[in-house]
Amino acid sequence: MDCVTILAQAVETASPEAVEEAVVPMESLWTYITSLNLVEAITFISFGVVCLFYGWRVFKILVVISFGLLGLFLGISITDKIIGLNNQLAGGLVGMGLLAIISIPLMRWAVSALGAVAGGILSSSIWYASGLTERYIWAGALIGIVAGGMISFIVFKVAVILFSSLSGSSLIVVGVLALLYLYPQTSTRLEEIIFTKKWFLPTLLMAPTLIGIVLQNKFVKDSKDWDM
Repeated sequence: MDCVTILAQAVETASPEAVEEAVVPMESLWTYITSLNLVEAITFISFGVVCLFYGWRVFKILVVISFGLLGLFLGISITDKIIGLNNQLAGGLVGMGLLAIISIPLMRWAVSALGAVAGGILSSSIWYASGLTERYIWAGALIGIVAGGMISFIVFKVAVILFSSLSGSSLIVVGVLALLYLYPQTSTRLEEIIFTKKWFLPTLLMAPTLIGIVLQNKFVKDSKDWDM
């Protein structure tokens, strides 16, 4: 079954009354957001602004951090589930160090991979916002991964701008939502919107991303010393 067929089936079955299996872990995501305190929320916003507007300047650091975090997760998972050792911290640190080091000589490939992942996140966000069946959201993500990957491997600048803009937007959105949740006047209404309006969170994510893409593209064109 190809992606076009899945898209057609999803459109046919998507309706407000349809009962479907929830795939997007909104509960876990919301729990994490609401666990942040004031300092952490402000820190998220600050780093997010830097990534959103100046990600093209610090993209190498962002790549190393991203792959380090991926290695940390994989190291913990492999140590716990496959090898069966109890020392998950050691496994996580080893995985973090390996992937972080590997990403340095393979920087262009790492950036292109992150650009593909960013494309998948954006396309799956559009799928979720459109109210399509969540069980097929992987099809929407696959389309974005393929498109983002092809563009990223062809034009390196696009990959840098895409993944850094999305990273900055994600940090800003998480920080802003955490700040709003700290105030009783907005917390209840905010939680209601998050879980009842599927378009709300993807829109919050994509709006700053588009702004970052436009501005970073302008900054890169005006900068003659940027090494691609």
